[in-house]
Amino acid sequence: MTTLTKQQQGPADRARRPKAVQPAPKSRLRRLGDLKVALFFVFPAMIGFVLFYLVPTIRGFYLSFTEYSILGEPTWIGIKNYTAMLGDELFWNAMGVTLQYVGLNIGFQTVIALGLALLMHRVAKSTFIRGALLLPFLVANVIVALLWFWMLDYQIGIVNEIISWMGLPRIAFFGSEQWAIPTIAGVNVWRHMGYTALLIFAGLQSIPNHVYEVASLDGASPTRTFWSITMPLLRPVMVLVLVVTVIGSFQVFDTVAVTTAGGPINASRVIQMYIYQKAFGESDFGYASALSVILFLILALVAFVQMKFLKGNESDLD
Repeated sequence: MTTLTKQQQGPADRARRPKAVQPAPKSRLRRLGDLKVALFFVFPAMIGFVLFYLVPTIRGFYLSFTEYSILGEPTWIGIKNYTAMLGDELFWNAMGVTLQYVGLNIGFQTVIALGLALLMHRVAKSTFIRGALLLPFLVANVIVALLWFWMLDYQIGIVNEIISWMGLPRIAFFGSEQWAIPTIAGVNVWRHMGYTALLIFAGLQSIPNHVYEVASLDGASPTRTFWSITMPLLRPVMVLVLVVTVIGSFQVFDTVAVTTAGGPINASRVIQMYIYQKAFGESDFGYASALSVILFLILALVAFVQMKFLKGNESDLD
């Protein structure tokens, strides 16, 4: 029997031959191996996230619909905690104080950080100077609050000593209804402005130099260049900075707890301080959980609005 060559075999003969099994592409196996390695390293962090964030958050949502003291079992009361907020004057006062603090903190911190970032980008090329700006952020917030609390003390604080030496009346920075929140905002601006400036500085570094060269050739002034080129191209970073700082500002607690404890006369009782006092001062964990849920929803809404209307996920460089 004569064996047909490949050229002599017809289409039917070739179709009857079994096809060789193609091995899996190496790239697919490599991706699968990379995924296993990634999951191996992510898994411990996921355990921490589930145990210390996800589970407490779900339990907090549940407790917000209950009347709960740590000494007893939760009792389901529906939405009574939420309806009670409508007539809670202390809650509305705390929200008003928090909004006042957020406005002062965000306004001054963003402007000062932007100025520092521009100076680092144009003038200060030293790594030492850039690192020095970050030093206040590396100090614990409680230590910073205590430091400024002593420096601004009405009787023995060095700041009031200088004010008195200049012939001006002393100022009760933490003891005055008028000065309490602006002073707390100033302390936190001083601590966080270096970190915020470095975030903005990183955004400035991503802007190509040829864009500025073209603007210079067209005769654009530094002011026109800043508003027409720098700020539009910096928008995604600025939106990120605003989202992070707004969320952090709404959650201010330690500076208030160390310096004023919410006083004088509720002038600095921010929403986080009110939640803490309700939970651990009055042992009303159900109502405190409802306050926390409302704060969570407010922060989620604020972040969504900022990302949506400021177009934080878009860049003019594209």
